[in-house]
Amino acid sequence: MTIIADFFIICSAQSDRQLKTIVETVSVETKREHGILPHHIEGEAENGWVLIDYGVVVVHAFTPETRSYYDLEGFWREATVVVSIQ
Repeated sequence: MTIIADFFIICSAQSDRQLKTIVETVSVETKREHGILPHHIEGEAENGWVLIDYGVVVVHAFTPETRSYYDLEGFWREATVVVSIQ
């Protein structure tokens, strides 16, 4: 559906602190487990949205309010959902 990435991972954190921890953990564990570093990290936990770009996979980590506001699931509603955990 897009040349941006093959997969999006969209997740939420309940606070800025938890959002920062999720981003740090994803970055550290992806490097440890797969030897992969992100091409780019954009955004700040304090602003409610952090994007981690691994090329074919892009991780979007939000606070609930920011996730609802940008509604990426609605924007990409035509895309195939591989896994959805509520």
